[in-house]
Amino acid sequence: MQFAEVAVQNVRGFSPAGRFALKSGYLVLKPPSAEMSPLAGLSLALLFADGRGGDATFIAPGAKSGKAALTLVGVDGMTYRVLRELGGSGTLHRMNPSTQQPELVSSDASEISQFLRGQVGLPPRTTFEQVYCLQTGQLPSKRPRKQAAAAAGKVDPKTSGKFPSLASASTVQPAEDIPAAEAKLRALEQELVAATEVDGLQFKADGVASQIFDAEQKLTGTQGLKVAISEAEAAWRAAPTPESLGLPQDIINRVNRHPKAIARRDDALARLNADREQEEASRPVSVPPLTQSAGFWAGLGAGVLFLGLALGLGFGVDRAFRYLALLDIPAFGVAAFIALRYVDDLQKATQHGSKEGRFESREKKILEEYEAEAAPLRMAQKALEVEALDAIAPALERKELLAARVVELQEQLQAIEADPDYIAAATQMQALKAEQEALNAELSQKGSYVRDIREVEREIGRVKESIALAKAPPAPVAPGPDGAAPAAEPLEDPSPALLSQAADVFTTDVLSVQGMLKERCVQYLTALTDRRYQGIEWDREGRAFALASGRKVPVGELPAKDLDLYYLALRMTVVEKASARVKRPFLLEDVFVGMEEVKLPLIARMLKHLGTLTQVLHVTSHPGFAQMSDGPVNV
Repeated sequence: MQFAEVAVQNVRGFSPAGRFALKSGYLVLKPPSAEMSPLAGLSLALLFADGRGGDATFIAPGAKSGKAALTLVGVDGMTYRVLRELGGSGTLHRMNPSTQQPELVSSDASEISQFLRGQVGLPPRTTFEQVYCLQTGQLPSKRPRKQAAAAAGKVDPKTSGKFPSLASASTVQPAEDIPAAEAKLRALEQELVAATEVDGLQFKADGVASQIFDAEQKLTGTQGLKVAISEAEAAWRAAPTPESLGLPQDIINRVNRHPKAIARRDDALARLNADREQEEASRPVSVPPLTQSAGFWAGLGAGVLFLGLALGLGFGVDRAFRYLALLDIPAFGVAAFIALRYVDDLQKATQHGSKEGRFESREKKILEEYEAEAAPLRMAQKALEVEALDAIAPALERKELLAARVVELQEQLQAIEADPDYIAAATQMQALKAEQEALNAELSQKGSYVRDIREVEREIGRVKESIALAKAPPAPVAPGPDGAAPAAEPLEDPSPALLSQAADVFTTDVLSVQGMLKERCVQYLTALTDRRYQGIEWDREGRAFALASGRKVPVGELPAKDLDLYYLALRMTVVEKASARVKRPFLLEDVFVGMEEVKLPLIARMLKHLGTLTQVLHVTSHPGFAQMSDGPVNV
C-alpha cells in the first residue's frame, strides 16, 4: 500500500488549497508555515472516520469548512481515493483501470472502513496509529512518568490498560468527579459489549466474504476460457473457405495437381519444339530456279543434240544413225528428273507456312489448357493475399484447425463446469450472498462506527485507574538518602504496547516477535547512542532492559533522550521487518525537535534506508532532512 496524493482545502497546517503528489521512497513534506502539518492525524481521520464529525478539528482557523482527500494504491494494485468534508460526510472511490475514471465504492463510514481493511490492505486503526505513525506525543519523554497507583495495589491488572495507547499523550490523573467517571466507565463497559458483538459479527462477515471471494474465483475462473472460446469462434467464422472466396471446391486438389500440370505443359512444349526442329531440318534452306540448274540444261542440251544428230545423219548419211535418237531418252530423263525434284522442293517450301501455323496452334492449345488449370490458383493467391502456391492449402485448412480448437476449448469448459467444486460454488453463492447481506444489515443496526475492542479496554483501564487514584489516600513521600528529595519516577516503558502491536502485525506471539526484532533493534540503538548501550533484552511481558557496562537497566530508568532513541530504534525495526511482508507508508511528524543536531544526519540516513523498503513520509521544515530525502514536497 502506498499514498499517491494528498489534496486539501482549508486544512490547518497546509496550504489553503492544493494537490500534492507523493512518490515512493523517503519524502520530506515541508509545511508552509511554522505550524506543523498534521499529516498523520489527518490520515487517521480520513482512513478511520468515525462518522461523528471529529475531523472538523483539522479545519483551518477562520475557515467555515474544509475538504481533504487521500489517494492511495492498495495491496490489490488498484487506486483508491478517500474524500471527506471535514466534519461532514465522505466517500470512497476506486479508479477504473480501463476508463481511468473514478467509480463510487461507498459513502457509508462503516462500509468504507470495512472495505479499506478487507480489500485495500489497511490495518486496524490502533496498529496504524502505533506502528506506522510517529508523532511527538508518542515519544516516551513526552508522556507522564509512572504514578503511584500501581504501588497502591488498587488497580485491577486485567483491565488497567496493560498496553496503553502510545498515540495519546494524556496523563492518567485522579478523577475530579468520581460519579461522572463511574458513569463514563459504565458507558465504556456497554460500548465494550457492543464492540465485542460487532467484532464477532465482523469476524463472521469477513469469513463469509472470504468464502464468497473463493467461490467467485472458482466461478470467474472460467471467464478467460469463455473469452478464448468466443475469440476462437470469431476466428473460425472469419476464416476463409473456397465458397466464401468464390473458388472451386477442389482448389486444394488443384494445388496438389499443379506440379503435374506444369510437367504436362513442359513435356508437350518439348515435343512440339522437337517436331518443329525436325521439320526445320527436313525443309531446304532455299529452292534455286530451274533455269540455274546446270544438270537440267546439260540433259536438255544432250537430248536436243542427239535428236538433231539422229535426224540429220539418219536421213542424210545412213539410216543407222537414227538410233542415236534413243540417247535422247536418258538425256531428257535426267532433265525431267531434275525438273521433278525442283517441283518437289518447291512444294515443300510452299508447305512450310501451313505446318508452322499448325505448330503455333498446338502451342496455343497447350498454353490455354495450362492457363485453365492455373487461373483458379492465381485467384486463390489474390484472395488469400499469399505469394506462394504452397501457402494456399494451409490458409484454407485453417478453418478446420480453428473448428478443432473451438471443440477442444468447449470440452475444457464443460469439464470445469462439471467439476463438483464448481457446482458447489455456484450452488452456495446465493446462500453466501444472502448471509452476507444479513450480517451487513445486522452490523448496520449495531451502529455505523464501533471502536476497536482493545482501544475500549485501554480506555476502561485508564478510567478505572483514575478512579482508583481518586479514591486512594495520598501516599507518603519518603525522603531520599541524607534527607534529600526523592528520586523522580521512571518513565513509562513503551516496549510492551509496541511489541503487542508488532505481534498483531506478524500474526504471532510476543516472544517470537522479540526474536525477530532483537538483532536489528540493537544495531539501530548502538548506532543512535554511540554504543553507550550494547544490547537489549525483553522479559516475557515485553518489558525492556538496556545492557550498558555489564548492567541491565530498565529502559524506563534511562535518561529521557536515550529512552526516546531506544523507542525510535524499536519503531524503525518494526516498520522495517513488517515492510518485508506488506508495504504500508510510515508517517512521521517532526519528532526530532530538540534532539542533538549531530544525530540528525544519521537518523536521515536510517529513514532513507527505510524508504528503499516502503514509503516514508516525514513532515519537517529542517533543511538537513530535505537534502537527504528522495525529494521534498511543499505542502
